[in-house]
Amino acid sequence: QSQLVESGGGLVQPGGSLRLACVAPGLTLEHYAIGWFRQAPGKEREGLSCIRMRTGWTTYARSVEGQFNLSLNKARDTIYLQLNNLNVDDSAVYYCAAKPDSGYRCSMDVSEMKYWGKGALVTVST
Repeated sequence: QSQLVESGGGLVQPGGSLRLACVAPGLTLEHYAIGWFRQAPGKEREGLSCIRMRTGWTTYARSVEGQFNLSLNKARDTIYLQLNNLNVDDSAVYYCAAKPDSGYRCSMDVSEMKYWGKGALVTVST
């Protein structure tokens, strides 16, 4: 059973936007760092952004900095990833994942994540 659940994926035209959401009903989020990842067909899973829940410290991969935005709704224990100005190369399955807080920064390293969601499909197409 996945500890995290993504939602908000779908079909969008080039130049459009989507907002993905991640919830983790089985986890006490302040004890974790949450990352967003994606995997396109035939490609490796790549880290996009992450947040250390205890401090709110956030970072982005250079490939999406300025295009994607991670935000947090603490009251709803929900982590969002806003995807803007999408192009066909952004089509992928998007995942959120969690790793125990290390007392340092968050991580976008796939191998460090302990829990994963099942993913949300984003398709950018005309």
